[in-house]
Amino acid sequence: MSLSVETIIERIGGAEKIALLTGVGTEAVRKWRQARAIPPKHWPVVARASGVSIDDLQPAGSGGGSVSPEFSSSDQKRDSMMSEHSGAVSGEIPLGDIPEGATAALVLADGTVLWGLGFGAPATGEAIGEICFSTGMTGYQETLTDPSFAGQIITFTFPHIGNVGANPEDDEASRVSARGLVVKQDLTEPANWRAAESLDAWLKERGVPGICGVDTRALTLRIRDQGPQTAVLGHVVDGRLDVAALKKAAVSWPGLEGMDLAKVVTCEKRYGWSQGVWEWPSTTKALPAKLRRVVAVDYGAKRNILRCLATAGCDVTVVPATTSAEEILALKPEGVFLSNGPGDPAATASYAVPAIRGVLDAGVPVFGICLGHQLLALALGGKTYKLERGHRGANQPVKDLATGRVEITSQNHGFAVDEASLPNEVRVTHVSLFDKSNEGIASNTLPAFSVQYHPEASPGPSDSFYLFERFVAMMDANQAAGAKAG
Repeated sequence: MSLSVETIIERIGGAEKIALLTGVGTEAVRKWRQARAIPPKHWPVVARASGVSIDDLQPAGSGGGSVSPEFSSSDQKRDSMMSEHSGAVSGEIPLGDIPEGATAALVLADGTVLWGLGFGAPATGEAIGEICFSTGMTGYQETLTDPSFAGQIITFTFPHIGNVGANPEDDEASRVSARGLVVKQDLTEPANWRAAESLDAWLKERGVPGICGVDTRALTLRIRDQGPQTAVLGHVVDGRLDVAALKKAAVSWPGLEGMDLAKVVTCEKRYGWSQGVWEWPSTTKALPAKLRRVVAVDYGAKRNILRCLATAGCDVTVVPATTSAEEILALKPEGVFLSNGPGDPAATASYAVPAIRGVLDAGVPVFGICLGHQLLALALGGKTYKLERGHRGANQPVKDLATGRVEITSQNHGFAVDEASLPNEVRVTHVSLFDKSNEGIASNTLPAFSVQYHPEASPGPSDSFYLFERFVAMMDANQAAGAKAG
């Protein structure tokens, strides 16, 4: 190579610029610097951008052949396995044309193909959905079993996935609703005393496919800069993979807008919940002596939300998403909780809003989280919209406008409440410090409030548990006012 890798990177404009041009992350560029070589698949782009010839990019002494030995470590081989193609995609790819070692591919609707290693269950036609990313460093099992991820393929930005294995206690629902997962490194073997099995075995049992060896930083940047799009995860079978068919499936998938998924993930029938939150090492907190009767409408409820309600002092009855106002009120609730869930709130609103409106008109206190927050806003006269960049993962800062306090929150949503659409009798209570989108509302005339984020904090953080206590206090005040009036 007549010019050093460092010189070429500087000539193009720095690590971020060359990463953007080649569709990789800056971590990959760091490895190029370390290896003092650029992978051959990027030579045409780099040559055009830097004004050098492809011959100038070949390592010294290579004779136009392979890359230097320094570029042959397992990590770098895995990085170079990820090939990216835009535009037209050829049909079925035989074994000889699949990158060496690749056993799976993630195909995006824009024609991008990301090769890697398959794990978990074999990918089927169900492994299609909106590609998203989650920034949490812990809690991958809780994330995968969160019903709010229905219809989505999750990219984990944290590279070490699988290190605590899997166990029955950490499930947030009875089944996995996510369509698949994407990780950078091979699944880590479990090294935790609570592990009952490996993540790979857990995924196989639940029919969930995955792919590793993908440059998740580059994929995350693509989602961040270009917005969400459909992806299909396919595993190589008998040495072949029909990439064109996968792309066609991705293009034809309708997307989450207009999709009602609450009906898909909700419970089939009513049930009670009386378990409190976990307490170290393996017990749950005792419940208060006095409990308020709460009906929780399950649009895709996480179990830890139900635990938090119980711990705060609620006797919880969970009902399906399509339960009517009359059926809810027949249970004589002192409060109604609207759960989190997947899909487009405007689609779920067709049956949810009339039920919520009926509860509000009866004067029953209402508390909503995530999808429940969006549905409450719709019932109060507001509107929702799809975010250009969804909020998923931990460490999301939210400001409480009443106190000025900043809470570090866990979030998982691709839709948001349009603050400009809210009527005068509804006030904004919380905002995101990332993009100023709405994170909470409250009614000025009715006992009702909601937040967009997840105060149940599973896997964390736990700054916002006070909201469950606020809900119980609202029920106490409502009952006291009713007794006084009577």
